[in-house]
Amino acid sequence: MSTAAVQDARKQAETLDNEDPIAFVRAEFNIPTKAQIASARLADSHPAALSASEDDAKCIYLCGNSLGVQPKRTVTRLNQYLTTWATQGVQGHFKPLEESPLPTWLDADAKAAELIAPVVGADVSEVAVMQTLTANIHLLMSAFYRPNINGRHKIILENKAFPSDHFAVETQIRHHGLSTEKSMVLIESSSKDNIFSTEEVMSVISAHADTTALLLLPGIQYYTGQLLDIPAITAFAHRHGIFVIWDLAHAVGNVPLYLHDWGVDAAAWCSYKYLNGGPGCIGGLFVHTNNSVVTKEITDEKPEEGYNNRLAGWWGNDKKTRFVMANKFHPVAGAAGFQLSNPSILDITSLSASLEIFQEAGGMEALRSKSLKLTNFLEATLGQMKEEDRAHFRIITPSKPKERGAQLSLMLSDGLLDTVMKELEARGVIVDERKPNVIRVAPAPLYNTFSDCVLFVEALSAALEVAKQHAL
Repeated sequence: MSTAAVQDARKQAETLDNEDPIAFVRAEFNIPTKAQIASARLADSHPAALSASEDDAKCIYLCGNSLGVQPKRTVTRLNQYLTTWATQGVQGHFKPLEESPLPTWLDADAKAAELIAPVVGADVSEVAVMQTLTANIHLLMSAFYRPNINGRHKIILENKAFPSDHFAVETQIRHHGLSTEKSMVLIESSSKDNIFSTEEVMSVISAHADTTALLLLPGIQYYTGQLLDIPAITAFAHRHGIFVIWDLAHAVGNVPLYLHDWGVDAAAWCSYKYLNGGPGCIGGLFVHTNNSVVTKEITDEKPEEGYNNRLAGWWGNDKKTRFVMANKFHPVAGAAGFQLSNPSILDITSLSASLEIFQEAGGMEALRSKSLKLTNFLEATLGQMKEEDRAHFRIITPSKPKERGAQLSLMLSDGLLDTVMKELEARGVIVDERKPNVIRVAPAPLYNTFSDCVLFVEALSAALEVAKQHAL
């Protein structure tokens, strides 16, 4: 960028930051400093106990698509949990404590469901905070993928799905004694950047409609950042009798979702990206009310005929009879009936700390409003870079705001990625890479600023200059 362009972009960013109605929530997060990310040793103190100085400026963290930063209240809530455990022992399961913001451990998953339901646009009964993403996808498929080789047996997914989704589909098919050659259908994009249109998806569905049992797609494609038309694709699949599961790893906490109103059959997600739950934190799933009814009582004849069979565990049992310890499974209605074991309270406490901030920020609509402005501003600022810099990358994420979330994926020219990533890190910028040539940049509206976007573009320009010299 020219000096004048940089000055204009900085001024515009400052104005937008000052006008940001949810700017206050940035102070709720521990954003690493440049000194911290450059350090190779464990810090002596937790960041919340440290004071920032002019020499300890915060880094430019644009990696919420991979791992969100830590909410400051996470430490507070985890310490409250640890204190409960230390002072109450097993009583923490059932005993409410005065002046504690935490639920009993028996009710922790139910409280977390209340917090996550508005984030995904679901009734509280339709969500469960449990397990991890791929485990939940397997659990959903074990319940709803019932292939018949003489009828519906195929699973449709994209040809460049996140590897774990692909592995789940392959192994589910083989688990039923079928072959992936006959029972797995891949959606091929006509775009060189793997951006596939809704029409392409529908075309594949139509071609295999009579033999397809299940459709598994990402709400947002992890590599390109493309936001799929969830309601349109779901409705089209339903018209052909196909059960639909959405992997919302990159969509949850990123874009508004209305899973109940859209009629989505089921969905699963992780919580360590835009939800800021922490590395490997507990996941979640959604099961539409239509698919989780329980029509018989446990005392009825053949009560198992009153619900959809699934892999079961004691935590999916009706809470009223859970601790009776009778060896007779009867699920509670709703997504909670798909739970297996008692969940990690450590994980749920960490996730819930972040979800409290989602509420305080005004929910997903408020966050999406800022996110649209942030990503549009980032895209526009990238467009102001010098022509010789822009010649070495292109944005492969769709340009229409309604077709993307926070993330922009930049495809670099061959041979530049490693040097660019090294130079960005040296300048205090954290993004992530996907080999061979893509860097993913995701300004998260909870804690990123418009100024972050400008600083990233300035750093990228400098990094490209170094990378071009190394490539000579």
